[in-house]
Amino acid sequence: MAEPTWTVLVPVKRLDAAKSRLRGAADGVPHERLALALAEDTVGAVLGCAPVREVLVVTGDRTAARVLGGLGARIVAEPPGGGLNAAFDRGAALAAEGWVAALTADLPALRATDLTGALRAAAAGPPGVRHFVADAPGSGTVLLTAGPGVPLDPRFGGDSAAAHAASGARPLTGDWPTLRRDVDTPADLRAAAAYGLGPRTTALARWAVTAAVQR
Repeated sequence: MAEPTWTVLVPVKRLDAAKSRLRGAADGVPHERLALALAEDTVGAVLGCAPVREVLVVTGDRTAARVLGGLGARIVAEPPGGGLNAAFDRGAALAAEGWVAALTADLPALRATDLTGALRAAAAGPPGVRHFVADAPGSGTVLLTAGPGVPLDPRFGGDSAAAHAASGARPLTGDWPTLRRDVDTPADLRAAAAYGLGPRTTALARWAVTAAVQR
């Protein structure tokens, strides 16, 4: 039996408004560049996953659209009013019939093997059931999946792991540490760095260190 293939939805906010709690995390690096690097490393890792057929980026930011589209993602305009769940709904509505996964755009340490493992675990679950992967602290959600014909019904936001569980989604508990390390704060970035950051975020971190030494 052929392995299911996935459309992965990745929403990216306007870079000047994204990841506000991370502002100043890399000394001397413009905040927009850091926010974009997180998304680039996330999308780059997703594109390296064998079960992924398409990465669909939902964004209203022209720079993010240009750069992430250049990596190979399909770009979809952000819906009016914005919002993470609205972006996921927009992407799910435009995705081809089949397996759909909603993924946050702030996973700079993500390894394709971890995401592949989670997607395969979701596909192996009971039919008609949505699945989610909680973040490292356990309260947030980094990944939500739905099989063919199953509404995605995203509940991202505060305490989203509990919200997804309450909505009927089942947790996936595999050992996928780089998938669980989303980045909202400087402390989160340091925790993700322990697993090895992707090339774009690493380059900015090195640039920030070099600039600080030269000053």
